[in-house]
Amino acid sequence: MIIDCHGHYTTAPKALEDWRNRQVARLKDPAVAPKASELAISDDELRASIETNQLAKMKERGSDLTVFSPRASFMAHHVGNFETSATWSAICNELCFRVSRLFPDNFIGAAMLPQSPGVDPRTCIPELEKCVKEYGFVAINLNPDPSGGHWTSPPLSDRHWYPIYEKMVEYDIPAMIHVSTSCNACFHTTGAHYLNADTTAFMQCLTADLFHDFPTLKFVIPHGGGAVPYHWGRFRGLAQELKKPLLKDHLLNNIFFDTCVYHQPGIDLLTKVIPVANVLFASEMIGAVRGIDPETGHYYDDTRRYIDAAALTAEERHQIYEGNARRVYPRLDAALRAKGK
Repeated sequence: MIIDCHGHYTTAPKALEDWRNRQVARLKDPAVAPKASELAISDDELRASIETNQLAKMKERGSDLTVFSPRASFMAHHVGNFETSATWSAICNELCFRVSRLFPDNFIGAAMLPQSPGVDPRTCIPELEKCVKEYGFVAINLNPDPSGGHWTSPPLSDRHWYPIYEKMVEYDIPAMIHVSTSCNACFHTTGAHYLNADTTAFMQCLTADLFHDFPTLKFVIPHGGGAVPYHWGRFRGLAQELKKPLLKDHLLNNIFFDTCVYHQPGIDLLTKVIPVANVLFASEMIGAVRGIDPETGHYYDDTRRYIDAAALTAEERHQIYEGNARRVYPRLDAALRAKGK
């Protein structure tokens, strides 16, 4: 199988965005805020939004299954308060669940959490539990910066986050460390904020001993790890100066990187620098970079082409395409095995 560990519902019917706009517009007067029950999207609308978009591209490019979560830029945890995020995340997660029910062989869910700046992460646990227990989701997306580019939360190594980690360990699910829209004009959302956050999350873990407290905790850092692979020597050197163990022992039992890197030299560097056991196939298709590369004539986010062209053995490709995802996402592996796959 070819498992894409990083997909977002970027093509949801417009009714979802319209409902969200109404919710945001009425934040100052909660009494007239739209109710979740006012959003009506039929199964036929969901099918149409998937069949002509993600599913069509999966068939064209030869991938089989996508770990599917709500649109990252739509999470916008900085908007409103916890109640705002709780309602919004529940709606978005339910839509991803419905997609997974309509296309059970092609999509499986990962949950958006109802995070809110300054709010105890424990408030996210009911939604997390619902998504795992009732929806069969196999992962969560964890935003290390709910403030939207102002970084007001403690680092990921802080005990502030431990209630989420305890649930992750209990349910044996990984977290993709994924920020949302930037409301800081200094940081472009997808070109700066996302990649800054990937790098920052890795460094927050490097400077601490989080995985001593949670030896089975697993993080997937998207977008190829931001600057991490390119500056691997810097991070090895910093760990050495901080008297930390070698990175392979300190972090690489717990941190993994996806292949949302949109050119061949980037993938070549990623797979050469980072151990193959820590690289998971992903494309984030119909996401941040949707165009066609004029140098190749192919879509930037058609990442399978880069893996196929990289200097890898057949076994290494198997690890990246399937084996590593089954290991990092145990609930995904169990769901596949239940289907005889």
